[in-house]
Amino acid sequence: MARSTGPEDGDGPRPPRVVALGGGHGLHASLSALRRVTTDVTAVVTVADDGGSSGRLRQELGVLPPGDLRMALAALCGDDEWGHTWSQVLQHRFSSEGELHGHAVGNLLIVALWELLGDSVAGLDWVGQLLGAHGRVLPMSSVPLEIAAEVSGVDPERPDELTTVRGQVACASTSGRVRSVSLIPEAPPASPQAVKAVREADWIVFGPGSWFTSVLPHLLVPDLAHALVTTRARRLVTLNLSPQRGETDDFRPETYLEVLREHAPKLGVDVVLADRGTVDDAAPLRAVTRELGGRLELGDLSCSDGSPRHDAELLAAAFERILVD
Repeated sequence: MARSTGPEDGDGPRPPRVVALGGGHGLHASLSALRRVTTDVTAVVTVADDGGSSGRLRQELGVLPPGDLRMALAALCGDDEWGHTWSQVLQHRFSSEGELHGHAVGNLLIVALWELLGDSVAGLDWVGQLLGAHGRVLPMSSVPLEIAAEVSGVDPERPDELTTVRGQVACASTSGRVRSVSLIPEAPPASPQAVKAVREADWIVFGPGSWFTSVLPHLLVPDLAHALVTTRARRLVTLNLSPQRGETDDFRPETYLEVLREHAPKLGVDVVLADRGTVDDAAPLRAVTRELGGRLELGDLSCSDGSPRHDAELLAAAFERILVD
């Protein structure tokens, strides 16, 4: 178990406080690794999903979309029988000819607790206790959000023309190339607990994940963005293993950092972590990393089956090297 080199409590050095930002499969990968490194991890999750089970619950009940929050909770489940079983239950989807088809059990459980308690954070904390989650999951905003993207090339005949695409699903599946994103409402309220976690953290972890629809939105919530820029915590950016169609077509490793800088010019970076096999030429990536104030760390992070997924054990080992530096 990694230990921080920060202040000590009565029992010796405490584990590093880590806040991980994102949503979906990218955040799931990050959390699956981080829970192996520290006992003090908080996920701050995007709340803009408008598709599938989450989108249906959001539209019908007016709640935060629970899907990415559910995935984060599942990632924090332990490797024992209890954790493994509850992770499977949480992720299980009904298959039927009726209205339950496609709904994830965890989504329904989370929304039920929200209705009973009237508090989105309290509901997530109760689910975390039930699962024995190795960490805490928080929404980045207290209200459901919509993502709007400026996209070029939607019309192949006019490749430079910009089009506004609305909705996370539409942005993630666009046939054009996403240039920038914004949120609706424009200046949403941040979750106070998320802001507090960022201010008290030792490390903030950005990515991996859908860059425009899962990672960057955190920097568009004013109070949360201010906390991310001014926190004393160090900042780690974990790069994706492969481009995502529409969102990051033709991205080179350094492009992720350039887009991050465009959306948050005041944000400094301490470490950039990238898979060695995805970086053909490290010089441009190292140069942009230095411009942001950080250092580049390369490692073997991907699954051995050749799929563009992070291996939890390899990513955990890389996180441990960095977090205890």
